[in-house]
Amino acid sequence: MNWTDERVETLKKLWAEGLSASQIAAQLGGVSRNAVIGKVHRLKLSSRGRATSSPPRQKKSSHSNAPVRSPRPSRPVTASVGATALQAQFDAAEPVTRQYLRPVEDVVVPISRDLKLVELTERTCKWPNGDPLSEDFSFCGNDAGETGPYCAYHSRIAYQPAAERRRNR
Repeated sequence: MNWTDERVETLKKLWAEGLSASQIAAQLGGVSRNAVIGKVHRLKLSSRGRATSSPPRQKKSSHSNAPVRSPRPSRPVTASVGATALQAQFDAAEPVTRQYLRPVEDVVVPISRDLKLVELTERTCKWPNGDPLSEDFSFCGNDAGETGPYCAYHSRIAYQPAAERRRNR
């Protein structure tokens, strides 16, 4: 299917009127919804004239017998622009922050032996120290035992329980 100048102009007009990609595809004929979406993005047609949501409700006067409703908490509003089409944007809502602290269990930070790569063995900790491109780059080098590539201290950092990883997101 070729996008002729007339079809592109029709697409622009229908998009500005607020029609959906499916509706535009049906009116143009011979083109899929995805083709319409692709062309809209290539043309960078982000602003569209679409119907807004209903106007906000106003409180009734105190003389009325009807109960007065309190304003609703803010809801996420989705934008339909580019790659962030489904990203939620919150209006006038303060973010809720939660901080989860891991219990401190007599944490002893080992003194690094600062081993170079050629000095590592199967039983030394391979936790990197510093920038790998700098000359003073080294590895922890403490005893890793047979449990893995890291000493006990660095294993607790590298391997967090799944429940704790989910909480930190």
